[in-house]
Amino acid sequence: MENKKKIGYAVLGLGIGMAHAEAAAASENADLVALCDLDEARLQKAATLYPDATLYTDAEQLFADPRVDIVSVCLPSAMHADFAVRAMEAGKHVLVEKPVDITCQRAMRIEETRLRTGKRCGVVLQNRFNLNMYPIREAIDSGRLGDLILGTFAVKWYREQRYYDRGGWRGTWEMDGGGSLINQASHTVDLMQWLMGDVESVSSSMKIANHNIKTEDTTVSTVRFKSGALATFVSTTCAYPGVSTEICLYGTAGSIEADADRLKLWKMSEPSGDLDEDEEEEMMLARFGGGNRVAAAKEGKLYGHRHVVEDMILAVRDGRDPQVLPLEGMKSLAVIEAIYRSAKTGETVEL
Repeated sequence: MENKKKIGYAVLGLGIGMAHAEAAAASENADLVALCDLDEARLQKAATLYPDATLYTDAEQLFADPRVDIVSVCLPSAMHADFAVRAMEAGKHVLVEKPVDITCQRAMRIEETRLRTGKRCGVVLQNRFNLNMYPIREAIDSGRLGDLILGTFAVKWYREQRYYDRGGWRGTWEMDGGGSLINQASHTVDLMQWLMGDVESVSSSMKIANHNIKTEDTTVSTVRFKSGALATFVSTTCAYPGVSTEICLYGTAGSIEADADRLKLWKMSEPSGDLDEDEEEEMMLARFGGGNRVAAAKEGKLYGHRHVVEDMILAVRDGRDPQVLPLEGMKSLAVIEAIYRSAKTGETVEL
């Protein structure tokens, strides 16, 4: 088989960007060629892990590096569109961290630039590729759950005040776009609409319960879907010490409950194959109840940032789109914007 040139990978922003760097460095199809951050100490720390990568403190110098094929944009949320656009206009393919930006209007610039330049652009929604999501999505698509009636989604995490103080951009409307909802819970908002379908309306409340921030650390929403299904959605960074990420689906023919990547309950009124209901649940919990790391040994699949970064690398190598495009990433952002609008106005907001 013909040997294909390795893709040159770069990471802009070395907070969550370190997960991108690790994934690119681990890929057999890419070379991690450059790292960029304004923080010299953070940059030097990364250099000890990746001594062959060129270090930049200026994004424009990074974009001018001819070895770079892909740039992961891992900056504060409100900077995503600006730097993704600049990277594509400089001839680079782009992978954008979540959320795609802080408003759909800003995020649309990424899609417009992708179409105008012809560059590949993906969005990091890695929780769709948690290994328990494959059977959950299949159960929905195949009709095994029957008609979805109810979902309950709750991101019950914890952040100390110093988390918000560090860096200065978290928990601000201008740079973070919000608090617990858009930052910690955006992945779960995405899973909610990806699993349950298009959202029709939201009715929400929010408050600052236990932090000195400008936005919110707690939201509670009732969500109505175009299918007629209902869901509740909760986000908080006040649940000491960080409790769970509930993803629960209830249909006319079955129920599924998960805590993030760990399957917790699998009840189907019509079991699969020769198994009875309890035997099927026992099998599914053995496969997916231990989370991604346990399931990966059985399923032989990448997950998390390793999956998303590798998909982006292969998309560029093979001349195809990555699995999650900007417009897809904007679906959950539209729900988030609606929740904030409802919480601020006290009105039900239709999408």
